[in-house]
Amino acid sequence: MALVMAAALLTGCGGSSGGEGSGEKGSAAKSSAQPDTDAGGEQATREVTFEVEGAGKTRIFYGAGTSEAENVTLPWTKTTEVTLKKAQLKVGMPVSIVPGSVKGDDGMYRAASCVIKVDGKKVADNDDGKSEKGCMYMLK
Repeated sequence: MALVMAAALLTGCGGSSGGEGSGEKGSAAKSSAQPDTDAGGEQATREVTFEVEGAGKTRIFYGAGTSEAENVTLPWTKTTEVTLKKAQLKVGMPVSIVPGSVKGDDGMYRAASCVIKVDGKKVADNDDGKSEKGCMYMLK
């Protein structure tokens, strides 16, 4: 499981061309989804929400500080708070989700649709399941 998560992170998940969540729109979302640090500037807490759409059951892998894997019933949502330390605020910490396959309307299996939100703002998606790589975002 950790191997799949590491592979997903190394391949740069969410880097699809075109579609929502890519290109300039992703950069704008990245900037606007970063609240201020605490008074000392040493750490900040972000609310990270993972969403996977579809119907039926699938296995998902996600990470926000730790890597997890779950068998879930879709649609599925998980929200967690992530506290970033000073160095992580500077260089970032990857958060990602790799959804399993779901059966499409045409009977063919494809990647489930995934979204990552930070503090309520959408920062990454997999183009409604068109990208098999899942979703990845560098949290700062």
